[in-house]
Amino acid sequence: MNIQIVYALPNKQILLNIVIKQKTTVKEAILQSGILSIRNDIDLNKNKVGIFSKITKLSKVLSNGDRIEIYRPLLADPKEIRRKREKKYNLNFQQNYY
Repeated sequence: MNIQIVYALPNKQILLNIVIKQKTTVKEAILQSGILSIRNDIDLNKNKVGIFSKITKLSKVLSNGDRIEIYRPLLADPKEIRRKREKKYNLNFQQNYY
């Protein structure tokens, strides 16, 4: 079976095409790919993984053509960023409007 493993960084993307046996799990495929030796910042105990943008478990058995995505941790809480942006926008709007 053919699968892909993807890890995206802000300025580049790592894409590995590998051949695996049937009944291979996500974790086994990641280990087999060698990506953990390429990127020492990946920790399977911390980084979430998904298949085609859907979070999945490391124990999930893969299908032919699957794309495993290894997600980086968020640097900031998206809700907090929106709150700050809205607060800043409202302040600027009020200053310019009144």
